[in-house]
Amino acid sequence: ADKLRTQQELERLQAKYIGTGHPDTTSWEFKTNIHRDTFSNIVGHPPLLSYIALAQNEPVAKVRAQMIRKMLQPAGPPPPRE
Repeated sequence: ADKLRTQQELERLQAKYIGTGHPDTTSWEFKTNIHRDTFSNIVGHPPLLSYIALAQNEPVAKVRAQMIRKMLQPAGPPPPRE
């Protein structure tokens, strides 16, 4: 019963949070989720965004726009399906 409850909890979390993955998740999908989470975290926290903008010597608005654009295909185009 404990194993069943654990499995149900895992399935519930995977349905709720897309980035947690599942056994059929490809490495490309996993990398894409990680990159998108990272970029959205940086864009959503102004002090972190300011730090990166300062390090790149670019305006904050430009860095924000670049990161949002990178979220479209952060790990490159998807691999061909088999």
